[in-house]
Formats: sequence, structure tokens, C-alpha cells
Amino acid sequence: MVTSPAAARPPPVPPRVPELPEVETVRRDLERSLRGARVASVDVTGLRSTRRHADRAEFSALLRGRTFDAFTRRGKYLIVELGPGGTVVPVPRASAAPAGAPEALVVHLRMSGQLLLAPSAAGPLARHSHVVVTFEDGRQLRFVDPRTFGELFVTSADLPELAGLGIDALDPGLTPGVLADLLARRRARLKPLLLDQRVIAGIGNIYSDEILWAARLRWYRRADVLRPIEVRRLHACVVGVLGDAVEARGSSLSDAQYVDLAGRSGTYQERHAVYGRAGQPCPRCGRAIERATVAQRSHFWCRGCQR
Repeated sequence: MVTSPAAARPPPVPPRVPELPEVETVRRDLERSLRGARVASVDVTGLRSTRRHADRAEFSALLRGRTFDAFTRRGKYLIVELGPGGTVVPVPRASAAPAGAPEALVVHLRMSGQLLLAPSAAGPLARHSHVVVTFEDGRQLRFVDPRTFGELFVTSADLPELAGLGIDALDPGLTPGVLADLLARRRARLKPLLLDQRVIAGIGNIYSDEILWAARLRWYRRADVLRPIEVRRLHACVVGVLGDAVEARGSSLSDAQYVDLAGRSGTYQERHAVYGRAGQPCPRCGRAIERATVAQRSHFWCRGCQR
């Protein structure tokens, strides 16, 4: 059900989880900066940030002496494959890892987590720096998280919890035909379906709004009744919007929660067509953008050109 702005005062735009473009930007930064870097020491001051491990000593031992060998992403999860070294410690409860499975550092930024790379240990730590990884060359990777919802843990690279995710939104395997099959088997409305990480991983509140606007589709259209031309248009907009956002290094909102590895803001927010623009003219048809509450989230859309 859509709540009319005239009927009820809409809630403020909530802080949001970094979505695929922001996480992919950080992944690319890590790959450029830290491939092959070896961990010298690990300092954990925020126990919630490593809560899957028995204690901070276990987490530190799993990383110390290891190299950062490869950097991948599944949806909103960062995965750093670790090279040999360090101390052998049983993996945390996140995984029942098969013997010999490669280990990885998994990072989920969630609400307010940031990864920042400092050129040395000399600079002051930002407030809420809960985990600091120092490399042999003196650089530091700092995990900053004011809300402490984010986490880091070391476990098998074959993570059961990642197995529950749907296909990544930028996976080449997500073809128009695959998307058509995913939609045809679900009676869900489009907005909740795009947000469901079990169906398509990586899309959150911002980009679901931007994708639906670009595809000219209303949030409450049922997935299983879209026409083939609408499915193809939706697929093109998933790929196009997310790809453009990655190239713009993500969206940084007024809450300043998302920055890249160097602490810089993204620029895609300057290209938002509807998100956060309630009352402003639609860039396509000129009608005022509306704001609604959908599944307890703010949703921005154009009644004039989304059908």
C-alpha cells in the first residue's frame, strides 16, 4: 500500500546500506592498492566488528602474516582471498568449511561501515575505528563503523551464507532470459523483489528506485505479469544504472556514510533522477516526483511516466 504524502507525513530518508556500486568501487580500490600486501599486525578495539570470532586474538591470528591475494564481491559482500601464512585457527560458525577450502576475509559494511587506507600508522585514527590492519610496508587498512552493524570475519571462501544469495546484479549470467525466468516464477511486486537479495544480489533502496524510473515501471507491478518488452527494458536498466553508478564511484548522500578507500565521495548522486527528489520535477516528463512508503522504506517515483 502506498501512503500519500498528503495523508501522512513521510518519514525521513533513513541511512542506507552501501549497495553494489559502492561496494564494487571499494573492491576495485582494494585490488589496485593491496594485492600482494602482507599483514604485519591487527588491532581490534570494537568487538562487535569481529563478533563471529571467539575473541580479538583469534581474528588477529587468522590474518597475521597472510597476504591479500584476490578481491571479489557477491552482492554487498567484499571477499578478500588470503594467501598462506598466519596461525591455523578453526573457522567461525559462519561456515562449515570443507578441509582445504581457501580462506578469505569477508567484509560486510552494512549501515555505516567504511574501509579507509592510510599511507602509514602516523596519521590520527578517525572516531569509531574498530579494526586496524597494518601491513609490512607500514600502510593501514582501517574499518570505521559508527553504528557497529558492519563486520569482518575470516572463514572459508565457499561461504554458506553467500550461497543463499541470488545471482549478482552485474553477473554476465543475468541475461534477459534469466531475468524473465526469475520474474515469471514470482508474484512479488517489483520494488520488494529488486530488494530481495535471495533473488538478485546487490540492489538496495537507491538503485531500485533509479532502475524502476529508468525502466518506466511502477513499484507495485507484479513481476510475473510483465510483458517481454518490459522485462528486456528492466534488464537493460539494471545493467545500465548500476554500471553507470560504478563508473561514477557510487552515490554519497548527505549522511556522508559512504566514501571510497581514500575517503572521497562518489558522484552518482548528482545523476539521481528520483531518489531523494520528492517535489522536484521529473527529468523526463516534468511532473513532481512523489514519495511513498513501501515495505517501511522511502520510495521515490514519477506518477506521470512510470506505468
